[in-house]
Amino acid sequence: MIPQVASLLSPLALALASGAPAAAPPRPAPALVVVITVDQCRADYLERWRGQLTGGVAWLLAHGADFTRAFQDHAMTETAPGHATVLSGRNPHSTGIVRNEEGVEDSTAGLIGVAGPGASPRRFRGTELFDWIRARYPDARALSVSRKDRGAILPLGRARQQVYWYEGGRFTTSRYYADALPGWVEAFDAGLPAAIAADSAWTLLLPARDYAEPDSEPYEHGGRDVVFPHRLPATPARAAAAIEGMPFMDSLTLALALDGVTRLRLGAGPQPDLLAISLSTTDAVGHAFGPDSREIHDQVLRVDRYLGRFLDSLFRLRDPRRIVIALTADHGVTPYPAWSRAHGDPAARAVSLDSLVAAARAALAARAGPGDWIRFFSVGMLAMDRAGLAARGVNVDSVVAALAGRMRATPGVLRVDTPRSLAAADTARDAVARRWRNAIPPGLGVELVVTLAPGDVWGREPLPDAEHGQPSDADSHVPLLIAGPGVRRGRYTGRVQVADLAPTLARLLGVRPLQQLDGRALKEIVSDAR
Repeated sequence: MIPQVASLLSPLALALASGAPAAAPPRPAPALVVVITVDQCRADYLERWRGQLTGGVAWLLAHGADFTRAFQDHAMTETAPGHATVLSGRNPHSTGIVRNEEGVEDSTAGLIGVAGPGASPRRFRGTELFDWIRARYPDARALSVSRKDRGAILPLGRARQQVYWYEGGRFTTSRYYADALPGWVEAFDAGLPAAIAADSAWTLLLPARDYAEPDSEPYEHGGRDVVFPHRLPATPARAAAAIEGMPFMDSLTLALALDGVTRLRLGAGPQPDLLAISLSTTDAVGHAFGPDSREIHDQVLRVDRYLGRFLDSLFRLRDPRRIVIALTADHGVTPYPAWSRAHGDPAARAVSLDSLVAAARAALAARAGPGDWIRFFSVGMLAMDRAGLAARGVNVDSVVAALAGRMRATPGVLRVDTPRSLAAADTARDAVARRWRNAIPPGLGVELVVTLAPGDVWGREPLPDAEHGQPSDADSHVPLLIAGPGVRRGRYTGRVQVADLAPTLARLLGVRPLQQLDGRALKEIVSDAR
C-alpha cells in the first residue's frame, strides 16, 4: 500500500525536499484540499507509536510539516468548538460555538430518511475557508463527512454544500442542506449492512506482544467488554449502533469520502475544491478505554492504515501534485483518574460541582422567584441572567463571589476566574486565562469559570470516564500536519494553534480570509513560488 503511495508521489516528494527552488519546475495550483480531523487525537500518540505507523499518518509525518506544539487554544475543549475552529481561523469566542450542547441542534432542520435530532450550522458566526475559496472561485465545491453531525457540519460553517453524517444506521443529512439524499449516498447506504456484518469483531492489528499496554483494567468501559476481541452484537440494528464505537466506523467514513470525490468530481476542475473528513472513533474509544489503553493504541494504528489506503486511492484518482492535505484534532483527553493515581498522581480525582450549583439555583429561586437564573453550568463555565436578577434586587456580584468561594474550596479545583480576573490576566504567560478568554463570546452571560487541577476530570467516582473539556495541555495539545505543493516539510517546534491552519491553507491556495482571524498564516512552511 504505502510503497504505491510513495511511488505515486515521488515528484512531489522530490519537490518538497529540493534545496534549490529556482531549479524546480513550476508547481501547479492546488485543485483539492483535504482536511482530516481525528476526534480526540492527542499529539503524543504520534510519537508514542511512531515506530509502528506505516500508513497515511506515517506518510504525512515523512512528507509534510509536523508542528509538534500545536494547541486548540481555547477552553471548553470539546468536539463542536474544536471543529468550528479547524477551518475558520477563529476560536470559539468568535465563532459562537462554545460547547457541544446546542452547537448544531436545530429542530427546524430535520434529518432525511431517519429519525434523530435536527441539525444545522445556524449558530455558527462568520466565515470559513470554503467561503474564502468560493469568493474567488465561484464554482468551487465542498464535501464534508463524519460519524457525528457536528463533525460534518462545522468545518464548512454555514455553507450549503454536500454534508453527511451517520445516524440511525446510515449516512444522512438535514433539510438545511437538501430535501433528499443524492443517489450515490443512497447507494452507499444500501451497502452498509453487509459492510458492518463483515467487520463483526475488532481484533488486534498486530501481535499482542507489540502492545505494551495491559489488555484489561477494571476502570475501563464501565467494567464490561474490556478484553480483545470486541464483537458487534448479532442483531443488525444493534450492530449498526455499536459500530459507532469501533474502528470500522472510520473506514466507512473514509469510504464515503472517497466515493464522494469520484461522484462529485472533486479536485477534477481548474478551481480548488474542499474535502473535510472527521474521524470520530478515536473519541469513542478514548472515552471508553482511556488514552493509555491497548484499545486506543490499536485504534491509532488502524486510523494510520485506513488513511494509507485512502490516500493511495485518492492519489490514483487525482494528481497528487495538486492536493494539499492537513491532519489535526478537535481536542485531546485526560486519562482516567484511576490510571493517573496508579502512575504517579495520587490526588487525581473526578470532580463534581453539581450540588453547589443546584443549591445556588434553589437560593436564587427563593430570593427572585421562579426563573432560569443560572442558564447553564457546563464543563466549568457558568452563565447567569444578570439583568433579570438585578431587576429583582439581587446583588449578582455577591452571589457570584460566594459561589466562587465555595467552588475554590472544593478538592480538585485549581482556580475559579471571573470575566474581570480574566481580562486582567497576562495571557502571554497565563495559558489558562488565555484559553478561557478565547472561549467566551461577548454577551453569553458568563459569570465565572472553573479550572480543575491537572489530571482531574469532571464526573463522579468510582468509574468516571476519561474526559476532556479543560484548558489544560492534555486536553488542548493536538497534532497538526500539513503536506502538499508549496509546503516546506520538516519538524517545527514553535508553539502554534489550530486556528493557524485555515489562514495557512488560504495562503497556499492564494485566497484571502473575509474577516479578521485569531490565527495567522504559518509562513515558515509556505513556499510562495509557483
